[in-house]
This record gives sequence, C-alpha cells and structure tokens, in this order.
Amino acid sequence: MSLKVLYEDDWLLAVDKPAGLLVIPAPGGQARTLTGILNEEAVSRGAGWRLHPCHRLDKETSGVILYAKGKSTQQKMMQLFKEHKIKKTYRAFVHGRLPRPAGEIRVPLEGKASLTRYRVLEQREDFGIVEVMPETGRKNQIRLHFKSLGHPLVGESKFAFRRDFTLRARRLCLHAQSIAFAHPVTSRPVSIEAGLPPDMGRFLVLHP
Repeated sequence: MSLKVLYEDDWLLAVDKPAGLLVIPAPGGQARTLTGILNEEAVSRGAGWRLHPCHRLDKETSGVILYAKGKSTQQKMMQLFKEHKIKKTYRAFVHGRLPRPAGEIRVPLEGKASLTRYRVLEQREDFGIVEVMPETGRKNQIRLHFKSLGHPLVGESKFAFRRDFTLRARRLCLHAQSIAFAHPVTSRPVSIEAGLPPDMGRFLVLHP
C-alpha cells in the first residue's frame, strides 16, 4: 500500500491515512491495519524502533495521523493530548444548514464534558462545508455532536439513517486536515497538514 508521509523526524512520523483502513485491530475487523502496515515497512527497512499511534481516527475518516517511534515518545505525545496542547482541525460535510455560521457544541459524551468548535466555510444547497476544531477527544465526538444538532455528517451510517437524507456519499465525509503542537522533545512548533482527499474533492464537484 502506498501511504503518503506528511512529516518525519527522529521521534515522530505522520502519514495521510486513507478512508476504510483501521488504525489498530478491532474485534471482527480486518486483519490489515495502518499500524501493522507501517511497522512491517519499518522492519523491512531495518528500523530500530516500533511505531505507536499517538491518537485515533475512525476507520472511515481520512487524514493526518501521528505515530511515535517508541513508547517513551508516545507517552509524551499522549500527555500533550491530555493537556489539550494539541490543535486538531477537521474538514466535514454536514447535512442541511447549521443554525449558526459558527459556534460551539457542548453536549456531554461518555458522561464527560465535551467541546467541539466549528465554522461553516461554505453553504451549498443540501450541505455545509465545515471546519471543525474538537477541544476534547471523546470517542466519535465530531459525529455525535453534529448528530445532536440534527445535522449529521454526510455519509454517516452509524449514528444516523442514510434513508433520512437524499444526499448520499460512499463514505463518511470527515477528513483530519491538520495537527499542530510543540514538539515533545525539541519544543519546536510542528504543523502538519493533509490536503482534501480525491473522493471528497469529487463529491464537491458533483454537488456544486
């Protein structure tokens, strides 16, 4: 599998994850995972470290995902996530017209406070192109928060019924566009970005 490397140094690796690929194994899930593929490649190159994911992306979500070269760096990155010192930005296509062009969603998830900020970049006939900035990292947070507004993501099939919407997509229209943080070892600012994938680009062409 050809995976696009977005960033690499002695401690970290970021790749552009394709939609439809699990990050780590799931019960009853596919045998091939992004983590497995990357570590197989690292072994073939004689790397002296093992890659560990610093965060998760859903199987259907594409975009920037960050790996640590070794457990020590992974723990440092996960501490940055825990302290909300990592800025993540997503691009989502959202059914209908959101009540406000920008806002915050604070619906609790997993019994915990949760916050998602958003900004509508462009409104089309049946959906909005939305920039999403999750401040917390609950499981399926973006998907559940937009569903709570009555405006689920285009292509959503887990938390909404596709038959309820005339607009269809082959997969969940959610892309992890960028991630920014202070490097856990060098303290230098790091900003990593993945362009919109071709399938989401084609969707925009087909639905002007």
